[in-house]
Amino acid sequence: MLNNIILASKSKVRKNILDKNEIFCDVIPSNVDEDMVKQSLLNEKATPEIISKNLAELKANKVSLKNHDQFVLGADSVIDLEGELISKPENRKEALLILKKLNGKEHCLISSVCISKNGSMIWNHTDKAKLKMKNFTEQELIMYLAKISDNTLYAYNVYQIEGEGRKLFSEITGDENTIMGLPIQKIKEYLKEIR
Repeated sequence: MLNNIILASKSKVRKNILDKNEIFCDVIPSNVDEDMVKQSLLNEKATPEIISKNLAELKANKVSLKNHDQFVLGADSVIDLEGELISKPENRKEALLILKKLNGKEHCLISSVCISKNGSMIWNHTDKAKLKMKNFTEQELIMYLAKISDNTLYAYNVYQIEGEGRKLFSEITGDENTIMGLPIQKIKEYLKEIR
């Protein structure tokens, strides 16, 4: 595997997935203003999938411009609830509102990845998973959130699929790594090609 890949993200979850798959990388966060980009794209009526793809590319390209001849991996994940974009919560109040929106419904988790070199995208991939949330009372959702640490809450977009969050869902269709933010299988296939 390539040893000189850069992860343009401060996500510990994504770094752990890469480590587990023996893809060793340096971490250089892109510090892209995601909210501003999302708002601009929403104003242009972009779909959640387009927003996810654009953000992954923007992050990879930004870091890639300053790190010549290095492969830079950017990633972004969003929730698509019947066409509505749902982003990570900023606080616990927002997290509860998100869970109430998803309650009893099926939604799509979209994870996009992009590899850039010298400031330009050279490869990208988007994967989706479908999740159907069980019906909960507001009190049950409050109790669920009380069990989750702040780090977990903000890292995993209100649910930690490999932990407590699995109990929220009656059905999960798709790859667990995609749900956690990194469709690793396709990344590995591509890195083998360019090795």
